[in-house]
Amino acid sequence: MTTSPQAQATVPAQDATTTQSAPADAAAPQDSTATTDSAAPAEQSADAAPAQASGQPQQASATQIAQIVETEFPTYDGDKDGEITKDEFGKWMVALRSASEPGTNAQSAEVQTWVGNAFATADADKSTKVSKAELTSFLSQGAS
Repeated sequence: MTTSPQAQATVPAQDATTTQSAPADAAAPQDSTATTDSAAPAEQSADAAPAQASGQPQQASATQIAQIVETEFPTYDGDKDGEITKDEFGKWMVALRSASEPGTNAQSAEVQTWVGNAFATADADKSTKVSKAELTSFLSQGAS
């Protein structure tokens, strides 16, 4: 199965009991009982539990994605220069993909190609690094 660079990037919420899905050109079906508030913090309320229990992550809003990037970016920015390299970006994208597709093989040719394409798309200024703003924009494509 070939997955587009942005497809089904699941964004872990700060609360480890839920996950949120960043939109993509092949977004997962939404649980009609779960809603997201664009002004809500990244943590999900107890109302979000049914969506997680059904195995369908909620689609994160652009605001939630920005909050998660702000919180998680330092974890992946190894040299703390405010930008992540292709390798650092790849680790993050594989972690996101693994959250929605357990058993993802980070070393497979398919995943490496997916990461490379995602990085090329995310690196809007072609600086060979991705800033918080670029990552937020990349992950927020199609978000409400």
